[in-house]
Amino acid sequence: MSISITSSVTNRSMARGLVPLCAGAGVYLFFLSAGEILLRDSDSMWQIRIGQWILDNGAMPYTDVFSFTRFGEPWISSSWLSQVLYAISYGPGDWAGPVILSSIAVGATITIFLYLLSPYFDPARAILIAALALLESASHFFARPHVLALPFLLAFIGGLMVAADRRTHPSWWLLPLMAIWANLHGGFVFGLALIGPIGLEALWSAEPSRRLQLAVRWGLFGLAALVASCLTPYGWNTPMGALKILSLGKLLSLIWEWMPVDFSKFTFFEATLLTLIGVAFYRKLTLSVPRILLLVGLIWMAISHVRNIEVFAFLAPLVLAKPIAEQWGTAEAGGSAIEEARSAPLITILATVAIIAGGWTSTKIFVAQHPFMFLPSVTPVAAVDLLQKRHAQRIFSTAPFGGYMVSRDMKVFIDGRAELYGEQFVLAYFDATEARNVGQLLGLLDKYQIDATLLNPTSPAGYALDHVKGWKRLYKDDFAVIHVRSDETKTSALPAAESSN
Repeated sequence: MSISITSSVTNRSMARGLVPLCAGAGVYLFFLSAGEILLRDSDSMWQIRIGQWILDNGAMPYTDVFSFTRFGEPWISSSWLSQVLYAISYGPGDWAGPVILSSIAVGATITIFLYLLSPYFDPARAILIAALALLESASHFFARPHVLALPFLLAFIGGLMVAADRRTHPSWWLLPLMAIWANLHGGFVFGLALIGPIGLEALWSAEPSRRLQLAVRWGLFGLAALVASCLTPYGWNTPMGALKILSLGKLLSLIWEWMPVDFSKFTFFEATLLTLIGVAFYRKLTLSVPRILLLVGLIWMAISHVRNIEVFAFLAPLVLAKPIAEQWGTAEAGGSAIEEARSAPLITILATVAIIAGGWTSTKIFVAQHPFMFLPSVTPVAAVDLLQKRHAQRIFSTAPFGGYMVSRDMKVFIDGRAELYGEQFVLAYFDATEARNVGQLLGLLDKYQIDATLLNPTSPAGYALDHVKGWKRLYKDDFAVIHVRSDETKTSALPAAESSN
C-alpha cells in the first residue's frame, strides 16, 4: 500500500512539475500559428531599424538619425538589446524571426507564471488564472521590446514576492535579471519602484526581532538593483531616459496605449476586475495593509494606462496567491512544483528536451509553409514607392506610417518615439492631423517646408487639403492618400532632409 501511495505522489509531482513547461510550449505554438496578431504595430519596424543601425555602426545611438524634424537632437535607446535581438532575427521582408522571438517570450512568461503560482494553486486553477491573464494582455502583445522584457519582469517581481511570502530578503540572483531587463526595455523602473512596497510586506509579516535586519537587507538589495539597472551602454543615463516618457503630460492621454481605461464600454478587463472584487467580498478575503496597497496600486496603474493591464493581469495573482491559498485552501498538498521537479530531475530534463525538439520541428515546418505579413494598413507600399520615385524629402505623415517609412530609409516627420519629439510637438501634430484649424495645419506644413503629405484616407487633414489652394491630391488607395504642393518648382527646390537642421 505504501508503494502505491508513493507511486501516486511521484506521478502527481512529476505532472505538476511539467505542467508549466507544457503550458508554455502550447502558448508559444499558439502565438506562432497566429503570428499576424503580433504584427499589428508599425513601431516594430523602426525598432528593428534601430537594431540594424547599432549592428552596422557598432555603436549606440546618442542622437536622432531617423527624422528630419529632430535630426541630430539628443536621444538614447532604452530598448537597445531588444532592438538588436529583433534585428538579428529579422530577414529582409521576412517576419518569421521576430514572430518566433516574441512567441518564445510569451511562452516563457506563462511558464514562469505557472511556476510562481504552483505552491498556492493546483494545476487546474493555475492554468485558469494564466488563461485569464493571457486574455487580459493579448491586445498589447506585439513584436516589440516590452514583450521580450515580460519574462524578466515577471521573474524579477515574482522573486520579490517569493521573498516576501517567505518573510526573508530577495535572492541576489535577481540582480542579473534586473541588468538584462534594463537593457531590454525601459519598464525596469517599475521593478525598482516595487522593491520598497514588496519589502514592506516582508517586514510586516516578519517577527519584530527580525525586522531591522530584514529592512537593512532589503535596502541593500534595492541599492544593488539600482546599480544593476545602470549596467547598460548608457550607464546612469538609463533610468533617467526610461523615465522621460512619463514627462509627456497631456500627451499620454492621446496615445492609445497610454490612455486611461474607458469604462463607458464593458470590457473583459472591467468584467475581470469587478468579478475579483465581488468574489473577494463574498469569500471574505483578508489582506495585509502592504498587500492592499500593492493591489490598489496595480489597479490604479491599469486604470490610468491601458498598457498596464498586462502588468495587473500577471502581478495581481502573485500578490493574492498566498492569502487565497491560506484562507480558501486552494493549494494542493505536496509542496511547490519547483521542489517536486527536483525530485525527478532526469525526467524533467528529458521532457524539456523533448518539448524543445518538438517545438523546433513544428516551428520549421510551419514557417516554411506560412509567410508572415504585416498589416497593409500600416505598410502603404504603393504610396511610399511613388513618393520615393518623386524623390520627396520632407513628408508630413501620420505616426503609424513612420515605422514603415524608417524601414524604407526615409527621414520622417514623426514616428512612435514620443519622448524624442516632446509634448508640444506631438500635440501640434495631433491638432494638424485632425485639421481642427486649417490655418494651423498649413502653418505647420510651411514651418517644416513639407513638400508632400502621406495620410490615411479618412484623415481630416487629407480632406482639408483637397480644398486648400496650393495643394493637390496626387494619389489615393485603400490605405493612404498623398497630397503635394501644386507649385512643382517649390518642391524641387527644397533642401534635403539631412541638411535642414
